[in-house]
Amino acid sequence: MTSSPSGADDRPGVQGRLHLPLPGMWPVWIVPAVLAFFQVMGTLGAQRGDTQGPPWVRQNLSGEDVAPHIQPLDGFGLALLLAGPALLLLRRRHPAVTLAGVGIVTVLFMLRAYAWGPGLFSLAVAIVAPVVAGQRLFAWAGTFAVMGGYFAVSAVIGVPFEQRGRADQFFPVEEPSLAGLSFAVAWAAVPLISGELIRMRAQRAAASARTRAEAERRQASEERLRMARELHDVLAHNISMINVQAGVALHLIDQDPHQARTALAAIKEASKEALTEMRSVIGVLRSQGESAPRAPTAGLDRLDELLGRARSAGLTVDAEITGERRPLPAGTDLAAFRIVQESLTNVSRHAGPGPVTARVRIAYGDREISVRVDDDGRGVSLLDDHPGGSGINGMRERAAALGGTFSAGPRPEGGFGVRATLPIDEERPG
Repeated sequence: MTSSPSGADDRPGVQGRLHLPLPGMWPVWIVPAVLAFFQVMGTLGAQRGDTQGPPWVRQNLSGEDVAPHIQPLDGFGLALLLAGPALLLLRRRHPAVTLAGVGIVTVLFMLRAYAWGPGLFSLAVAIVAPVVAGQRLFAWAGTFAVMGGYFAVSAVIGVPFEQRGRADQFFPVEEPSLAGLSFAVAWAAVPLISGELIRMRAQRAAASARTRAEAERRQASEERLRMARELHDVLAHNISMINVQAGVALHLIDQDPHQARTALAAIKEASKEALTEMRSVIGVLRSQGESAPRAPTAGLDRLDELLGRARSAGLTVDAEITGERRPLPAGTDLAAFRIVQESLTNVSRHAGPGPVTARVRIAYGDREISVRVDDDGRGVSLLDDHPGGSGINGMRERAAALGGTFSAGPRPEGGFGVRATLPIDEERPG
């Protein structure tokens, strides 16, 4: 995935769409600045509507005119309206302190009996902040503590509605009522529940991100293992052929130059094949935009080439293919080829001195393919690879990755045998 310098997404079908950042990614001052302007202007507008608006606007739930009982917005009220947004600047680092501070400011504003407007919005944001930050208990307890404090104070100093605007009382708050208490509880539930929903959504997003990261790490690990197997199979087989033929050439270069020339030709062919397959494997690691490898993918359609190289290395190879020979899924085709290749490499390495015959048997079934390689060598074939090797383990891992079976070990009649059964998924032909 690529991005343009401006940060826009360059994927097909995504260009031209505007992606706004989440509120949590905004600068911390954005919300307080908007709320400061909105609260001041909104409260002035609400005061004008309560005092100069039509009768249906100036009446409370009981039908009484509230205009004579509205406290005009003064310097103290303006300071309270600005103090709430200012305290919100601390909401990300100190959400609990922010809720306590904004709660006190809001209680003072309500006790002064100013016009009801958007002055409670700062408290709503201050309630959401600790919930999202994980301080859920404090958020719930603090919210209802603020409400309880307000109603407790208003119960002590509150006056009847008709006396609410008396000038001789600094906090001319109205006596609490059941309707007011119900409204306050319902209002407080909105930011609390909203904060819980935001927190749960953030947790799900974080869990999803962790799952994706784990899947990517696992995929990368599996890819490294696959590449390690490929490199081992390519290098081990061809370099083993080169090693055997180099020994033959050194031994016969004076006694039988013609045979030495044949061995050197085999070395050349094996080294060419090693380079070709190395380019094919390393081509998978090319970065986006580079050309794909042009070498053919290793598979059973190249089995004759593989057997020819083994024979040129001095092995006697007997091959038999039964069943309907047909294209296989890429993974199965590659695994079968590599198992034969690695088995022949092990025969060259470990079968011991003297003429050795390797028998390759491949049987195509309806739902699986069976690969069997036996030899009559007299050397000790290694059940577990020598230090640094991964031949037997690599073959076993290839079979297990496809859901197949694998076994390898000495044969009762002598020599060593390798057997693998690989499932064929007919819905994904190679």
